Formats: sequence, C-alpha cells, structure tokens
Amino acid sequence: MILAAIDIGSNAARLLICEVIKKGKEVTFNKLNLLRIPVRLGFDVFEKGSIGGQKKRMLINTIKSFNNLMKVYEVEHYMACATSAMRDAENAKEIIKEIKAETSIEIEVITGELEAEIIYENHIAEFLDNDKSYLYVDVGGGSTELTLYHKGKIIVQKSFNIGTVRLLTNKVKDSTWEELKETLKDLSKKYDNIMGIGSGGNINKVYSIKGAKASKSLSYDEIKDLYKEMDPLSVEERMKQYIIKEDRAEVIVPALKIYNAICKWGNINEMLVPKIGLADGLIHHLYDMVED
Repeated sequence: MILAAIDIGSNAARLLICEVIKKGKEVTFNKLNLLRIPVRLGFDVFEKGSIGGQKKRMLINTIKSFNNLMKVYEVEHYMACATSAMRDAENAKEIIKEIKAETSIEIEVITGELEAEIIYENHIAEFLDNDKSYLYVDVGGGSTELTLYHKGKIIVQKSFNIGTVRLLTNKVKDSTWEELKETLKDLSKKYDNIMGIGSGGNINKVYSIKGAKASKSLSYDEIKDLYKEMDPLSVEERMKQYIIKEDRAEVIVPALKIYNAICKWGNINEMLVPKIGLADGLIHHLYDMVED
C-alpha cells in the first residue's frame, strides 16, 4: 500500500510518500520520497492576516507538483493538512477551494490540539520506558505542540501560538510565553526527570550539527550552547558556518530559543531526536483510518 501525507506548515510544505508493508501483526513504513518546499506562508499571515498573491500562487504550484509526484508513485490514499498559518489566514477557505478546483487535492485545516495528537501517532511511545515521563515537543513556524505522557498514558496535550516565524515577525504575545512557562513548571513539579522528545526540521538539523548520532539525543547544555553560538550571527554567517540553507538559517535560532525555554522551564536535561514530524504522524493516522 502506498500512502502520502501533505503537511502545509507556516514555514514549509512537505510531501511524504511511504510504502506500508504488513506481515502478520508487524507493519513497516518505508519512506519512498520526502520533499520540502519553503513556501513560508507565515510571513504573510502573521504580519498581514492573510496570504498574498505571490505566496498563494507558490502554494498552488507546490500542491500541483505534489499531486503529480503522488500520481507517479501511484499513491492509493493521501491526507493533506494545514496548520498554524492557515488557521490564522483570513483567506484560507478561498485558497483551499481554489487548490481543490485546480488540483483535486482536499486540504483540512487542523486545530493545534489535533496537530499534537497526530504528531503523537508516530507510535514512538511503544518503544519507550513505561515507567518514565516524556514530553513530546514539536516546534513549527506558527505553533509549538506539547504532549506529556507518563507510564504510557497521555496526560497533557496542548498547542501554543509560539513558533519560529511568529517570533521572526514579532507576533508572539507575552501572555502566551507565560502560559507555556506555567504549564511546563507545573508539569516539572508533578513529574520527575522528564525526558524530552523533539520533532521537526529544526531539532533534526540541530541534532545533525552537533553530531549527536552516537547518543541519539541532545543535552540541554548542547541546545543552550548552540543557541548562544548562533544567535549573534547573521543569516549569511549561519549558512556559511553550519552549511545550512537560507530558510533554515533564518528559523533555526528562534527554534533554539523555544527549545531552550522548554528545557529550562520543564527541567528537561535531555532531548531524544527520533527524526520524525507531523508528516510521519499523518501517515500513521491515515493508515489507521484505512485499516479501520
């Protein structure tokens, strides 16, 4: 079975195509292709409230390309979701309608809570210690999703309008930072030695930069130190020094700021980086729906 997931975020749009192989009770998800296009919808939405003509055309062309690639791979089922930027965009409904007319692709704008739930559906909990507490953190362009699970059960699932593009456009409210801080401090009091799990493109890139493959995790000190190293540098200096693309060089510092705050307030000393994100969760979510 060939499945596809389209994730339209505030900074980039992604297409993930997977082959699902089922042998008895064992299910394997083999990635066939992963394509990321930096459409950067959030820069329009968080500053102006809507998606402008240039970004709209770029998004439509991106979805057309995704649709053609899905046809090449003979995708049987797909799921297309949009997150924070499209949640806030005044003209989201009309653009989604236009995309459907031009490509036949149906896009669902999901809530922050559902986003957190779908990200959790990567089934990583199955491989973790049931006696410990884990905080699953996904930092996007427009929002940050947190899922706290303790002894294999979900305790808290929350979404905060704090993201890399929102920070770059100065659209994060002090009250939202305070809410995040209070949530994390409360969790750290109730649950000892919380282990972090980071997902998304930025933490994956931080993981690669730090060369942490041997331990499969990042320490809070590594995140804090890299933030201090990168923050004073210009986008061009980050690109050259860390060999990263321009759009990544721009958003990685606000991402580090968010992860740094989460580790500090949540008393988290270590962050596992399984290199998964919303698109992976969508594939699992779609598979579960198809199988039902």
